[in-house]
Amino acid sequence: MKSADRVKKMRDLSVDELRNQDGEMTEQMFKLRFQMAMGQTESLKKMRELRKDRARLLTILREKGSE
Repeated sequence: MKSADRVKKMRDLSVDELRNQDGEMTEQMFKLRFQMAMGQTESLKKMRELRKDRARLLTILREKGSE
């Protein structure tokens, strides 16, 4: 899925849903970092995408908070 599509979907979500998704992304990032430290995975690309998606999500949350 392209990032533009993900952004459109995020913008349609409510603030509570965005916060839930932020929590899930944070947990996923923790698990990936842990797996990378243990040498179980080489998913650097997935980690980068997750970080960028989380940044987009936090930006949308800030925009909605100021409205």
